[in-house]
Parts: sequence; C-alpha cells; structure tokens
Amino acid sequence: MTQKATFAAGCFWGVETAFRSIPGVVDAAVGYIGGHTLNPTYHDVCSGRTNHAEAVEVIFDPEQVKYEDLVAFFFRIHDPTQVNRQGPDIGTQYRSAIFTHDEEQEKTAQAFIEQLTNSKVFPKPIATEIKPAPEFWRGEEYHQRYDEKHGRTGCHIF
Repeated sequence: MTQKATFAAGCFWGVETAFRSIPGVVDAAVGYIGGHTLNPTYHDVCSGRTNHAEAVEVIFDPEQVKYEDLVAFFFRIHDPTQVNRQGPDIGTQYRSAIFTHDEEQEKTAQAFIEQLTNSKVFPKPIATEIKPAPEFWRGEEYHQRYDEKHGRTGCHIF
C-alpha cells in the first residue's frame, strides 16, 4: 500500500525530478498547496496573491523507502534557511514547506528539523514550515515531468 508525502522546496520542476530518482517513489506530481484560491493556475500562483506554494506530491511505497528518508532527501535538495525563495526564484510560492498527511509525518518532520538545528548543519535558522496538508491542486499538464519532457536533469540540487 502506498503513502503520500508533499514537499515544497522552490521551483517544482527540479524538485519533482529529484524525488522521481528515489527507488520506492511510485509517482510524483507538481502542483500548488497551502493557499486560499480554489483550483489555482500557474499564473494565479505566480502572481503571489494566492499564498500557494509550488509543491510536489510524492506517492511512495513505504516497504521500499521510508518517509524519514524522503524528509532527509528534501533537506539535501534545497536551502531550507531561505525565506520565500530558492536561488533566483523569489516569492511565497517558493517557500520551504513540508505538508504532512498524518500525525506521524508531522512528528517525523519536526524531529528532523530539531536534529538539524541542534547539530548546526546550517549556518542560519531553518525556515521550513510544517503544516497539515490542505488540498493539493495538481499543476497544469505542461508542468508535469517538465525536466524529462525538455531533456533536462533538474533545476537545482543544493
């Protein structure tokens, strides 16, 4: 039986590509989460007025990859200390966030951030939000598997 995890770590194209590379990830889709507009479009989200984050919904087989491993991977592929940006992309839609699907995911994510904070892995405080997952709005089809469709290997790996 598969499970779901949702991560926001900047431009969703590269994040999707990165998560698809993990054995045990069955599927990944880009979309929008955490805002107040119903069925937002890319144009809506880019306006910065919807408060959605560009995110990736990951479907994984917990027999092959643990949620903890996905969280650890998430922190390796972006800079979680940046507020409302990743690299050249600036705006609330590029914030760092983990949207949890149950209490166990929330505890795992919080414990991981605490561990990173205590070990001082990052020179600045971690800005990653942890919130219960509201509705995930799947992005337009031209955004799905964008890197794959365009012969790219990803946007950024931190």
